[in-house]
Amino acid sequence: MKKVEAIIRPEKLTETIKGLKNIGITGFTVSQVVGRGKQKSSKGVYRGQNYKVTLRPKVKLEIVLSDFMVEQTIKKIIDSAQTGEDGDGKIYVYPVLEAYNIRTGKADESIDELVNEGE
Repeated sequence: MKKVEAIIRPEKLTETIKGLKNIGITGFTVSQVVGRGKQKSSKGVYRGQNYKVTLRPKVKLEIVLSDFMVEQTIKKIIDSAQTGEDGDGKIYVYPVLEAYNIRTGKADESIDELVNEGE
């Protein structure tokens, strides 16, 4: 099993989710996050005061899936979320050693079933 984390532009979330569903990925977690990378800072105005915007709003997708789905998932995220400009985001892949079902308290080895649900 692997965990794929993708940090993308918020406006690309809907398109990315549609792309993931098209390849059978239906289980994922979405979080609103802020961060910065190479994207330049900008200026904002709040209550008449100028300030520097250094942290940008982003969305983080977290997906745990079978090893054989990783490459296809990464390609789909890139195809869906890429604009070609600074600030498009990053994708990270981590090994997942174990997963447990909280309801049953047992080891959860049904990750492969998540892929087949959408078919």
